[in-house]
Formats: sequence, structure tokens, C-alpha cells
Amino acid sequence: MGYWPAIPAMNDLSLFLPCAAGVEDFLAQEVHALTGRAGDELLVLRGGVRVRADWREALKLNLHSRLAQRVLIELAHAPYRSEHDLYAIAGDVAWELWFTPKNTFKIETTAQHSPLKSLNFATLRIKDAIADRFRAKANGVRPSIETQWPDARVFAHLDTEHCTLYIDMSGEPLFKRGWRQDKGDAPLKETLAAAMLAASGWWNPERGEVSQAPLYDPCCGSGTIAIEAAQLAQGIAAGAQRRFGFEKLLPFQAHVWSQLKAEARAAVKQAPAAVIFGSDVSHRMVDFAERNAERAGVAGAVQLRGGDALQRMPPAESGVIVLNPPYGERIEVGGVARDGRGSRSSREEAQTEDGGEFFVQLASHWKKHYAGWTAWVLTPDLQLPKRMRLKESRRVPMWNGPIECRLFRFDMVAGSARSKAVA
Repeated sequence: MGYWPAIPAMNDLSLFLPCAAGVEDFLAQEVHALTGRAGDELLVLRGGVRVRADWREALKLNLHSRLAQRVLIELAHAPYRSEHDLYAIAGDVAWELWFTPKNTFKIETTAQHSPLKSLNFATLRIKDAIADRFRAKANGVRPSIETQWPDARVFAHLDTEHCTLYIDMSGEPLFKRGWRQDKGDAPLKETLAAAMLAASGWWNPERGEVSQAPLYDPCCGSGTIAIEAAQLAQGIAAGAQRRFGFEKLLPFQAHVWSQLKAEARAAVKQAPAAVIFGSDVSHRMVDFAERNAERAGVAGAVQLRGGDALQRMPPAESGVIVLNPPYGERIEVGGVARDGRGSRSSREEAQTEDGGEFFVQLASHWKKHYAGWTAWVLTPDLQLPKRMRLKESRRVPMWNGPIECRLFRFDMVAGSARSKAVA
């Protein structure tokens, strides 16, 4: 293997961290907190953040970021007009610094207003250029393509005029924390759950702090929001329980990575200040959430119970409600139980097809019993405040995958008659 050049000092990398639309500013705050980078070294772009960082900081971002979808290292950015140009751009990249002919690789191409007619052909030309470069440098030997579990992932992005090539550090997307094995239909991604907590102000990514106010998700499903909050409250790194793509790249140094993980473990708090609650109408989902919490290391920091969101009394005098209620494009609207045979209860039959009645009843329940609480609700329904007969005090645009949503803030006015009962 003497033909492989020495790995250069990885002290000036250009990283791009993609994120969900609407999350960019929160991600920039998190990146600044983790790396200390600011000014020209940290730029907020549409759909992500670009940052200058060294290799160790890049590892740290993979381990700790709760908002980024991936950590990508930019290797080329150049103008193109044709597939021939893509071949030339990819052929000029020193791929041999990142992986060897014994590794497998995969190319994923995205485009925005590209003049090229076929993304498949564009991807093929980039693949040919990488393979041909390895052949020229390794006596005819080239790495193989592997589409399912490649050792190295190459990302290509084409806009109107420029091609940008990246090598991926993360492997599986960063929302895959490693603890959620039990899940229901259309689960909320962990990265979006973290973004909701940041937008609500319960978590401050700039300072790395969480509020001491109790947090409650009354439609917790498999527990994503509650578990994210509990990990934040305990200082558990987002990626503490998963593997990463960079572990198979040539610059990887096991001792550096082990040190970062040891530092993360030492920062874990055994007694979080905040109390976190979750409940769901489906007892099966509560069982899932409890198992997920156990795997996530937060079983002692989150209280999970079964129960209808329209009936559960507040678990504390005041606090913050954060929820992503079921809605049309995700799954059939819930909020009320089914009987033992799985059929709808009589109260569910009275609900409208889009769940409107559920939200009206939920608002009534909150106004009666949750005075002093602040509720944050993620929904694609821009008319939800009107339907709930509540006036929102804030609305934050966010995307849940392909679904454009708003995170609405509702302040439950104190002083109304309500029960002091505790769930």
C-alpha cells in the first residue's frame, strides 16, 4: 500500500451540516456552542450551516449535534456545463486520502435547477471518475459500489452552475440516535424533536442549557420528544449509542475518538433539574416509549403513562407542553382510545375526519385545567389556532419531512378555574 499518500493534517475542513428547513439558525447556535467558530467561519445557508473546522471538531459535531442531519466534508466546488465537466471535477479530487480500493462506496446526487437531463447519468460519470482515479493510482484496482451499507458515501449537489462534492462523515443520518427500536407509524425524527425544543426556548443550543420548567408531551407516541428532552437534561450526547461513517475513513484515529467519547460520558448528569413527562392514548405506544427510554439511558428521568390527552390532568403546577399531534398526512388522528377489539369508541366516532373535534376538545381541556402552562404544537394546519379558538403568541415555520408545518405557541392564561389535580 505504499502508493497511498500520507493523510494531511485535518485542521482546515469546510463542513456542511444540512438540516430541516426552518432549523438553520438553531443549528448555527449549536455549532457555535460545540466548536466556538463564528464570523466568516460560520455561515447560515438555506437548508444548513457551513463551518470551517478541524477534524476533531468534526468528530465532536457528529457526536453531539441534535439538529444536523449529517456532517459533510466539502472536497470540490466548481462550475459545470455537462457530464464531462462532472467527470473532470470528480477526477481531480484526491479520493485516495479518504478511502482505499478495498473499501466500498456509494454516490448520492441531488440537484436544484440543474441543466442536466439525467441525474442517473450524472451520478454514473462521477462514479467513473472516482473508479478511474483509483485504477490509475492503484495498478488497476478500484473500489466497488455498495448501495446498502457502503464504507464511504459521496454526496454530489448540482445547482444551476456549480457542482459540489462531499464525503460524508456520518454514515446513517444523525437522527438515528441508536436507541429507537420500537416505533409506531410515521414517527417524528429526533432532529425535528430537538428543533421543537429549541424553538420553544426550553433548550438553548447557544448556551447548551435546558429550562428547569417541567416538560410534557401528551401525545408522546414512542417517546421521541420526551426522550430527546431527557437526554438534553442529563447531558447525554446525541450520538453516544451509535456508530459513524468516519470510523471507516482513512483519517480516523481511534484514540482521538475514544477521548471524545470519554469526555462526553464524564459530562452526563445523573440528576437532571427538569422533570419530563409523556403520555399517550395507546398503551402499546407507552410500552414502546418506556423501552426506548431505557435504551436511551433516561428511564429514570422521564415519567411515561397511558391516558387520553383530553382527560389527563397537568403533571405539575405549570410548565411547557411540546407535542406533535397525529394529523392527516401522518396517521389517523388519535386522542381517544379504541376498545379491546381495536374498534373506535363512541367518542371517536363523533370526531371529524381531519381530527378537528379533537383539537377543539383539547383546547377546552387546556383552558380549563392548564392555566399557567405554555403549549407548543407542530401542525401543517395553518388554521389550527382559529379552529382551537386560541390566539397564538408565536408561529415558527418548520418542515416535517416534505410537510410544511408551523410550530404554534399558545399561552394558557392563569386565573381560570381549574383542578389542582396532579396526573
